Amino acid sequence: MFQIHHQNKPRRDCYIYFPVLNWNQILLDMDETLFQLKFTSKQLERLAKKSEKEAEKEQAKVKKALQQKNVECARIYAENAIRKKNEGLNWLRMASRVDAVASKVQTAVTMKGVTKSMGQVTKALDKALGSMDLQKVSLVMDKFETQVQNLDVHTSVMEDSMSSATTLTTPQDQVDDLIHQIAEESGLEVMDQLSQLPAGATSVGPESSRSQDREDLLSRRLAALRN
Repeated sequence: MFQIHHQNKPRRDCYIYFPVLNWNQILLDMDETLFQLKFTSKQLERLAKKSEKEAEKEQAKVKKALQQKNVECARIYAENAIRKKNEGLNWLRMASRVDAVASKVQTAVTMKGVTKSMGQVTKALDKALGSMDLQKVSLVMDKFETQVQNLDVHTSVMEDSMSSATTLTTPQDQVDDLIHQIAEESGLEVMDQLSQLPAGATSVGPESSRSQDREDLLSRRLAALRN
């Protein structure tokens, strides 16, 4: 009888190498970014309040000019008032967007659902926030939101970009409406004088269209900040 011996071949272990990520450092960067986002949001809200106060000063100048029967100057002050009001709303829009991103970051930090690419975007966001360049902030946040959306963290974001919202355009109907409003509050008659003046608004940038509901919502929030 023959006995057959089976020789086992030497086993070769297979190893899969994964890149080592410094998760603690990434989480630390995210925490710092979260703080910076919240701080920036407060700064933007303060800028919104400042613009609103400047708009109120310009409206006071409109009233004074109307009392002096100087409708042409009143129109200029009204343009300034509307521009400052829109500027305040733009600051408030960006504050809302930063708030939304901060909420996403908070969720990502809590769930530790961060990635290496998100850590890279975090550093870019820190630089943009430090410079207070709203165009850069908007562009970086677009990338940041894409990273967070990959984690299925859904938070509503304001759609308007500051790069296209910042404009010196003053619609003529808004100017006339503001003058009429101040004139009525002051008991002044300016109808005849307004009809004799040409339109004075000059567009120097793209005019963005916004829904009235959103304008009202932002106006109410801006009013709440003043209280």
